[in-house]
Amino acid sequence: MSDRARSLLVPVSDPAAPAAPPAVAPVLPGRPDAARPQVRAPGHQSEATNGPACPWCSTPNCPDRHYCARCAMPLAASDKDQPTVRPPWWRRLFGPRRQETPWAGDRPRLRRVFDRIGTWITVAVVATLIVLGFVYVPDGFRYARDHFAKRVAVTPDDITASRFFPGHRPDLLIDKVSDTWWEPGITQSGKGEWIEATFAEPTRLLDVMITSGQSGRANTINKSAVPHRIKATITMEDGSTKTRHLTLDKIASPQARPFRVGVVTKVRFTIESAYGAASDKQLAIAELEFFGPSKANRS
Repeated sequence: MSDRARSLLVPVSDPAAPAAPPAVAPVLPGRPDAARPQVRAPGHQSEATNGPACPWCSTPNCPDRHYCARCAMPLAASDKDQPTVRPPWWRRLFGPRRQETPWAGDRPRLRRVFDRIGTWITVAVVATLIVLGFVYVPDGFRYARDHFAKRVAVTPDDITASRFFPGHRPDLLIDKVSDTWWEPGITQSGKGEWIEATFAEPTRLLDVMITSGQSGRANTINKSAVPHRIKATITMEDGSTKTRHLTLDKIASPQARPFRVGVVTKVRFTIESAYGAASDKQLAIAELEFFGPSKANRS
């Protein structure tokens, strides 16, 4: 019985070892990633062994290339290392601008046509001011000094006239007395008659003062003709001459006029017209005074 029962048994093999988990864990299906661009590695090229080296990355290139095979920069820039002759100043000033092209993002502001015109106008104005400064600054300094200088009376060493009436000589014009006067000895306006003051030492004149009529009193203004327009001919220290025109009012009080003519030796006043000219009146001038800078202003 035991043998019969043993024959009915089914042989069973030993249990196998558990299987190893997969190397890659399963994932859910999703969107595939975009393919990355293939970048060429900067390696050495055997065919460019004898070619020029790139001035930017020092990579050798084929002799027939114009741009670097690695960085794509122009190979012609290698000329920048060669010594160049500096162009003259006039070519740098008026010639085209030869500057390196800026990188993207560092470009300067675009210059319009009017910007260049404005630049040239500014340069021209500045140059003109510099030239005028060198030419006129000395004269401007002298004029400013004369404007603020203290005035003092300057008396001529001699005074003459084209003619005079007896008892009214030209030296009465510089006698510091206002009730004596000069008369030319002819009636009407006395046009063409002159008075000349001479300075023995060259003198710088700043102002001139003329008292018209027979005196400085207002009640005598109509007793004679009084000067209206006078031409002043000035002889300078170097012998040259200048001309100034003075216009006076019909008043008896002294009339001061600017007379900044420089250093003079002689001044002639010629009558051109007069107020109140008549056949029974002569031209009359009571005083002629000159003023110059005070010596106390000079150190």
